[in-house]
Amino acid sequence: MPRSLQPRRTPVSSLLARLVPAPRPRRLAQLLVGLHLYGVGGALLLAADLGAMPWDVLHQGLAERTGLSVGTWSVIVGALLMLLWIPLRQRPGPGTVSNVVLVGLSVDLTLLWLPDPHALALRIAYLAAGTLVTGAATGCYIGARLGPGPRDGLMTGLAERGLSIRAARTAIEVAVVAAGMLLGGTAGVGTVAFALAIGPLAQVCIPRMQVPERK
Repeated sequence: MPRSLQPRRTPVSSLLARLVPAPRPRRLAQLLVGLHLYGVGGALLLAADLGAMPWDVLHQGLAERTGLSVGTWSVIVGALLMLLWIPLRQRPGPGTVSNVVLVGLSVDLTLLWLPDPHALALRIAYLAAGTLVTGAATGCYIGARLGPGPRDGLMTGLAERGLSIRAARTAIEVAVVAAGMLLGGTAGVGTVAFALAIGPLAQVCIPRMQVPERK
């Protein structure tokens, strides 16, 4: 098409194109579904009461101390972590901001309707389902390529300062689990199982859900 016949982009549309490149509907849908499912997975692990995922141990401990919900603390902690991105020179994307708000909201909403499991078999089922859902959700929202979550950005920022990704992630998660336990959060076999399973699950899911770059 001749350049003179091409539709002109307004400043708003140009900014949107930079923030959310094509294919835009798929990226946005995948991001939103992934973040919602991440919250659902976290809620399943919390309801199982066999040990939450590492960051939720901290959120749960803060919730125990303050009376605010786990989801509210997820939002607060995510926002505070983004402040640490400034000295680490990490750049947020639309997915980063969405992550801060939507995951915590999804956790709280899911906990409102999720039946409380009393039998051990049901708690184990919640643990397994929560881990699988979180693995799929990780592939979904990371595959959208709209910016890392605030916790992921902290890890990659530290890695750029000389730590390996493995060392940065391990140090961060050990620290947040220890702090969460001191505050009253629940760490247990579920926390260990999640930590062991989430890496392989993400490795399987992320490539399969990666949105292809459109040239």
